[in-house]
Amino acid sequence: MENKNKVFIAKSLDGYIADKNGGLDWLQSIPNPNNDDMGYVEFTNGIDALVMGRTTFETVIGFDVPWPYNKPVFVLSNKLNEIPESHKEKAFLIKGTLMEILDQIHKKGFHKLYIDGGTTIRSFLKEDLIDEMVLTTIPVLLGSGSSLFTELPNELNFELIERKKYLNQITQNHYKRKK
Repeated sequence: MENKNKVFIAKSLDGYIADKNGGLDWLQSIPNPNNDDMGYVEFTNGIDALVMGRTTFETVIGFDVPWPYNKPVFVLSNKLNEIPESHKEKAFLIKGTLMEILDQIHKKGFHKLYIDGGTTIRSFLKEDLIDEMVLTTIPVLLGSGSSLFTELPNELNFELIERKKYLNQITQNHYKRKK
């Protein structure tokens, strides 16, 4: 089975994924009366499991909504010692280097992974472990916040394989890693 690590994330025009206070309200800045999921359900139908960092996990469990995932979620953390009782069967703590983590996840039978969260995505990119990225750009300039991208040890080339427009404002680009 082929292993794939994919990203599906929204960013501001200036490349931030959260504002300077960690807020995400700007994601709702374009009215979406029909609650268009912008390809999210189709994307998640093509994955086996999610890999996210502790901050993203804590943000998601802090939302006043039911647990949004129907696939296993692996949480990377050096600080957490256990998953809260409320999410024990839904999320699993995993530790080690990225290669060790991927090896553990692949041995459990999960090969198509959704990589989520800024720090986690940046770590995977630094080690050239991202195969595809679906980047949705919200037309807002945040000026500061949590940046999606950071310094990389090497240039990584991606190829645009699809472009979509939603709500006449939001662009979504699907990139595949060129190796």
